[in-house]
Amino acid sequence: MTTSINFISLVGRASKDPEIKYFHSGACVTKLDIAVKRGKDDEPDWFSLEFWDKTAEVAANYVRKGGLIGVQGEVIINFWNDEQGNYRYKPVVRVNNLELLASAKQDTPVAPPNNANSNIPIPTPVKTKAKINPNNN
Repeated sequence: MTTSINFISLVGRASKDPEIKYFHSGACVTKLDIAVKRGKDDEPDWFSLEFWDKTAEVAANYVRKGGLIGVQGEVIINFWNDEQGNYRYKPVVRVNNLELLASAKQDTPVAPPNNANSNIPIPTPVKTKAKINPNNN
């Protein structure tokens, strides 16, 4: 019997502030790219991340450009045809677990700001798991 596993774990820096989008169904998605270095002098590898629901809200509220984050999730491949009819695809990491590791300005652990205007409970250490439902677009 053959078993396959789709699991990825990455630690990298956010390339920009996250973008969040809300749907009529009440679901939300946050998208973000991170740079992951293999070694000290190597160029980074870039990964596109997708967060859903509670994890999406945490990412949108607390991840900032340059911040160090750890993620775990699964790789999905998005397929489409562009305007010229060319077949395109893009791998995306659908994040199940997010850990905020350090802020952009200093490599110190990230804590939610005291004046956070959010009803999202943040556990210590900052971790969350999203219930992923790809049909809630």
